[in-house]
Amino acid sequence: MKAIAINGSPRKNWSTAQLLSSALEGAKAQGAQTELIHLYDLNFKGCISCFNCMKADGSGMWHCALKDDLQPVLDRIMQADALFVGSPVYCGNVTGETRCFLERLAFMNGSYDGPLGPKSGNQIAAAFFFTMNVRAEQAQSAGYPAMFQQNFGLLSSLNGPKEYYLCTNTWQFDDYSKYMNKIFNIDDKRAWRQEQFPKDLQSAYEIGLNLLKR
Repeated sequence: MKAIAINGSPRKNWSTAQLLSSALEGAKAQGAQTELIHLYDLNFKGCISCFNCMKADGSGMWHCALKDDLQPVLDRIMQADALFVGSPVYCGNVTGETRCFLERLAFMNGSYDGPLGPKSGNQIAAAFFFTMNVRAEQAQSAGYPAMFQQNFGLLSSLNGPKEYYLCTNTWQFDDYSKYMNKIFNIDDKRAWRQEQFPKDLQSAYEIGLNLLKR
């Protein structure tokens, strides 16, 4: 088995990356080989509407023709058993790199003739981890649930079991005194980080563990 995690955050060691690493540990406990990929390390762009993947003869299906750093990653995902995607919320949506990745993945697995699913009927389990510095109730009032569902829905063509997880009220800085942050209660954030984030990591581990139970 193979599990691949896609980190859509520019940070390699903060909340999003830690959640993905924990999910991969859960997958590893099921015997999977694991790989963590940082999108910000790659040179790539979003879909360019070349429509090679939608040719009527089927020659381009399940493969993106755009030759860049993301192309081989997409090919490896199509051979995997599980995909974990993580992104912080920037300006009310996933990061730009994450969105570009999702465009490419969704188009190469889609068709205007109807749903295709992965090549040869393979089912790829999927999980999406959203991280944000607001609390859950603030995310709700800001209309985030529709955004979560829309981005998460782009994984539906993978045809495997899937779920998404929200990590809220994240700890953003090593030293909050160095940054403008008067809207935050730092003591509250610190206490939340110490109490809740270990639970978030455990939840990510269990998602990685359970999604690969077949």
